[in-house]
Formats: sequence, C-alpha cells, structure tokens
Amino acid sequence: MADREDKVPENIDGKFYVDTQCIDCDLCRETAPENFKREEDEGYSYVYKQPDNQEEEDQCREAMEGCPVEAIGDGEGG
Repeated sequence: MADREDKVPENIDGKFYVDTQCIDCDLCRETAPENFKREEDEGYSYVYKQPDNQEEEDQCREAMEGCPVEAIGDGEGG
C-alpha cells in the first residue's frame, strides 16, 4: 500500500499520489496519461495533474489498482 508520508516531491497536491516505491514500469503513464508523468532524472512517475472528470478519475484508479508495487495512493488509505 502506498505511503502518504513517503510521497515523491513532484506530486501535485490532491487525492492521488505516487510514493518512493515506484519502479518506473510505465503502467500508470500508459493508463492515465493526462495525470501521470515521468521524473526523467531519477526515473519514477508522479501525479502532475489531479483528475478533473470521471474518466480521468477512473483511469487513475485503474492505474492505482494495476500498479505492481502499490506505489500509487488515493488519500483514502495509508
């Protein structure tokens, strides 16, 4: 489960976030490309835009559920 206390600093404030467990697998960026970007120097993803409609919310949730290392959180857990 993602840890809110261990978020990467690039995350924009809001419900969804990525923590330091991210292994740069690209799944979230493929699933929700409007919301996740890659930090090029260190090689991990982060939330650069919180969802602003139901489709983006659903894509972020799908990315969170599919994350192989559970590095994406939604503010409702951890």
